[in-house]
This record gives sequence, structure tokens and C-alpha cells, in this order.
Amino acid sequence: MPLVGVPNCQYNALDSVCQYSGIPVGPVLPVNWNTGYWNTETMLRKNIAIDLGTANTLVWVAGVGLVANEPTVVAISSDDNKVVAVGEDAKKMLGRTPDSLIASRPMREGVIADYQVTEAMLKYFIGKVLGKFTLLKPNVMVCVPAGCTQVERRAALDATLAAGAGRAYLIDEPLAAAIGAQIPVSAPSGHMIVDIGGGAAEAAVISLGGVVVHKSVRIAGNKIDEAIQAYLKKKHNLIIGDTTAENVKIKIGSATNLTQQEKHELSGRDLVFGLPRSIVVTSDDITEAMHPALVQIVGAVKAVLEDTPPELAADIIDKGIVMSGGTSLLRNFDKFMTQETGVPAHVAEDALFCVVRGTGLVLENIELWKRSVTTKG
Repeated sequence: MPLVGVPNCQYNALDSVCQYSGIPVGPVLPVNWNTGYWNTETMLRKNIAIDLGTANTLVWVAGVGLVANEPTVVAISSDDNKVVAVGEDAKKMLGRTPDSLIASRPMREGVIADYQVTEAMLKYFIGKVLGKFTLLKPNVMVCVPAGCTQVERRAALDATLAAGAGRAYLIDEPLAAAIGAQIPVSAPSGHMIVDIGGGAAEAAVISLGGVVVHKSVRIAGNKIDEAIQAYLKKKHNLIIGDTTAENVKIKIGSATNLTQQEKHELSGRDLVFGLPRSIVVTSDDITEAMHPALVQIVGAVKAVLEDTPPELAADIIDKGIVMSGGTSLLRNFDKFMTQETGVPAHVAEDALFCVVRGTGLVLENIELWKRSVTTKG
């Protein structure tokens, strides 16, 4: 079919390129097929997908891909409540701010804890995508935990609209993660996805484009960090910060004991004398500290498996469990999951980006997924 504005161009629906010039014209150049003219509104209105996580916020723009991956941290001036820094710059301020500044995480356990700060952060990320000049407000899709309440869903929609979205959409994280992990969710067979982020862990069985069974626990990366802090405080009388706990988890943490122990030196404040002190911890120490939290996450997976219909359970045994989210990258977590459940588990490719990629794909094909999303605006 000839396209107006591209000389001698024949549109190939199969590979979405111009046969004459080789220029991509599918999703990049939206056309009204009834008239053959460009759909100007579609070209000017951007589609933005946001994975608003407790630890990190990722932003995906249709036709472009991932454009932002920054910590979900905002620094605010306590004098006039103005936003001073967002993302990476704000994270550097955590635990180091004077009285005039407050650096905090506006998301708790996967949902909005501070509405105004979350709105300001969304406005920052949307503005970063749009730039200074924009004619039309963008369509923005945000993912939320499948187990969140209607009040929490409404807060997410309202914050997105207030931040500058023309239309706001919500999608459940497990479905978005499964789509982003390239699982054939529309097939009439069962697939299990376990998305473990910073604030919540969600296990879900998906079939025929929808969530059949799901379980959400508000225990994930942040709670694991807190468990490490509590362990060191109890065993070594040492108080450490959130960032130090996260770093030691990443460097020597493992869900199972390592054959060859690793060591790491960390610093904090002595609980008894109140003075700075450094100690050396082993990978076995960190494994022991994390174990109770990991068992609770696996408990949610077991609960979903117990409630799964027999036919779908057979599919899951055959295909295994797919793990996504930043915390799924914890060393040997997939092996621990396999040991505890008896079902083969593996970490998805680009596990950190599965949710935002899936959210972006749904937004790009919104007509196909209307029944799976909540809309406002």
C-alpha cells in the first residue's frame, strides 16, 4: 500500500519496512489506513511506560526504548518543600543531609507512601522525556502490585494525571513482567512468574492473557537489607546504613552458602560506645542474615503453587518458574527457589527491565490489552 509523504513506498505489514527505501515505517510512522495520511495526534502524543519501583524507577518510551533508570529517591528542601534533587543525585544524599534537606523514598513496599513527593518525582521523569516544549500531554502507563488495594490504585492514577499525563493507565506487575520476559501469556497454558523488586515480591500464574492465581508479600530487597542491618546489630553490635547493607548484599550475598567463603570489610557505628568501627563479615554471615526473608518470599510462591489448578500446575512443572526483578539477581536465588519448591526456576534475561519493557509493549498495543488495564483521563 502506498504511503502519503513517502515517494514510491510500499508498506510491508510483515516486516514493517518500506520495500523501496528500507526505511522502518511500522510503529515509527503511524498512519490512518482509511485515508492513507499520517495520524498527527499519534505522532505527537508520546507513550511513556513507568516502572515505579520502591528501589528504582525505570522509564520506557514507545519507539525509543529505555530512557531512564534511576533510584526512587527525592530530596526536598524542608524550608519551602521544593524538590532539590531526584534519582541518582538524591540517593547520594540519603543519610547525609543537613536539617534543611530531607532525602526520602516516596514508595514503600511497592505502593505510594508519600503522594506529593511521588507526584513531584513523576513530573520530573515525564518532563525529562518530553523536554521543554510539548503540544499534547502523553499517555502514561504505570505498573502496580497485583495485590494492592483500590485506594492505592486510585492514588497511582491520580498522581500520574497530576504529574502531567493526558491519560493514565495501570497494569499489574506480574502480567507486565511476564510480557517483558517474553512469556507467551496469551497461550492456553500455565506460566509462572515471580517478580521480586525492592518493596514487594509477587508470584502469579498466568494463562490466556490474564492472572489466574497470585500472591503478593511486601518482603523483597529492602526487607533483606533491613535483615542484614538487624543481624549485624545483634551479632556484632554494629549499626550500618541502608546503602552499606545493600552494597554488602550485592558484593558477597548469596541465597545459599558458597563453597568458598568471601569476605568484605564494612564500617558503621558501634552500638555500645557510639564511635565509628569497621568489621570483616563473611558471605555465610550474610546468607544467614537473609535466610528468614528469603523463606517468606518462597512461601508466597508455594502458596500460589498450592492454589494452582491441576492442568496449569502440570504446565508449570514442565516450563518452570521464571524470576524477574532486581532482587531475583541475588546470587543463587534461583537455585534456592528450585530447592525449596521442587520446581525448576531460572532468572529471566534482563530481569531488572522485564516489568518496564512489558509495560511499554502493552502501551504500544493498548487495543489488544484493554481488558487487562485500568484507565483514567
